Amino acid sequence: MIGYDWPLMKDTLTWSDRFKLAKFVMTADRFTQGKKVEQFEEAWSKWLGVDHSLFVTSGSTANFLLLDAVKEMYFKDKKKVKVLVPACTWVTNINPVMQLGMEPVFCDINLDNYSFDLENAAAIAKKHKIDIVFTTHLLGLPANIYALRSIFPNAIMLEDVCESHGAKDILGCKAGSNTTGSTFSFYFGHHMSTVEGGMVCTNNVDLYNLMRMKRSHGMSRVSVVPEDYAAAHPEIDPQFLFVTAGYNFRNTELGAVLGLSQLKKLDGFIATRRKNFDRYMGIMSQCQHKFYLPSNDEGNSSFCFPFIARDKLNKDCLLRRLKNSFIEYRPVVGGNLLRQPYMSGHVIACKKGPYNVDIVHENGIYIGNNQFVGNREMNILEDIIRSL
Repeated sequence: MIGYDWPLMKDTLTWSDRFKLAKFVMTADRFTQGKKVEQFEEAWSKWLGVDHSLFVTSGSTANFLLLDAVKEMYFKDKKKVKVLVPACTWVTNINPVMQLGMEPVFCDINLDNYSFDLENAAAIAKKHKIDIVFTTHLLGLPANIYALRSIFPNAIMLEDVCESHGAKDILGCKAGSNTTGSTFSFYFGHHMSTVEGGMVCTNNVDLYNLMRMKRSHGMSRVSVVPEDYAAAHPEIDPQFLFVTAGYNFRNTELGAVLGLSQLKKLDGFIATRRKNFDRYMGIMSQCQHKFYLPSNDEGNSSFCFPFIARDKLNKDCLLRRLKNSFIEYRPVVGGNLLRQPYMSGHVIACKKGPYNVDIVHENGIYIGNNQFVGNREMNILEDIIRSL
């Protein structure tokens, strides 16, 4: 196994985090979802600037829960629900759409922030009645939610902020704070960690209520108004009254203890990532003829350093140097998802090509940026880029 000098991510859990968890384990008498989960949800809502948050088992289940509840609340009687999705994102943005019987409509991406290509989106709007726009804020770069709203004024806007905690839009609002619903991941490799875990957020109390029940098997007793459901169904014991199809997506008190501890440090983590990204952009400015440079908005919350080469030769040269320096890398998430084996038959809508997403697929990689990256790593990167 390779020992990387510059891994994608190091363990974010400090001794302080571990001590808090150990103390909780030794003194608590409940580890399933309880008071700590509620405290974490309240703290996260305050940090993000939303009314309601739900702690769940992962960012993936967060996506599924949100889409399932939105479909039931807004499109229960509609046979075909069309969801606009980017051709480059993580697979758990796409899978729930198909698993829930909705139709994904794929849009090409741009090379500035890797979100929707707005020209392609506008063409899609003329041909397809899009019911839901599911935006990914990829790699810590904020997507233009306002432009998408103007193109799809009647669509439900949802956001996956999985790896972009704290990214801000052009008005200074945190991504995930002012649409119908948003999701976050607290997986090991992201800005902060609860080991595994995710969050669903909304300002809509009815949607929040529905998701609360769906998170816990569809039971009414966990809703915000359990007495109303009990009164409507007096023939059923309210302890086991199920009013919607649900799942077990609940997380634990253990994850919430870690989340509360990590959240206090999140703004500092983001500040370091932004500082590193500014230097990365300065380094890459000497290589614009070899690489497509991403946008560097003030609101970025950098997840990584992306390298989108203008041709395969430059990518291969970079890869050799990264490997020789023991720097871990990855392709840009799933690349063009439509080229993945299980996505055979799906196409990008209303565009004949060439596709920006294929440039990312064929010539794109990224390396880690996080609070553990400092001058040593940035000096190595600068030497590598100069050598190109």
